[in-house]
Amino acid sequence: MAAGSIVFATLMAGCAAQPPVSAAPNPGPQGSRGTPEGCQADKLADDALIGKSEADAVALLKGCAWRFGEREGQHLPGTMDYNPQRRTLDVKDGKVTAVRRG
Repeated sequence: MAAGSIVFATLMAGCAAQPPVSAAPNPGPQGSRGTPEGCQADKLADDALIGKSEADAVALLKGCAWRFGEREGQHLPGTMDYNPQRRTLDVKDGKVTAVRRG
């Protein structure tokens, strides 16, 4: 009987309220639109991103819809939907080599 009480108490302790888990932002490789500042890269031609470091391009694309299409020769998965506001970046050796819309 005592062993059953111990098992029951152990199982119930596992069901006790857990502290909330803080939701950390997911800094994934794709940007999402809608920041308060808007898309700062819309003030530039897409060609202005070519030759920039990956970090600089990502910073410029804050608030824009974007994704990586190819990195270091590896094609990355992407959706087939057409979004004329979305930029797709190719990166080689840490530099943007191509920018496409769609």
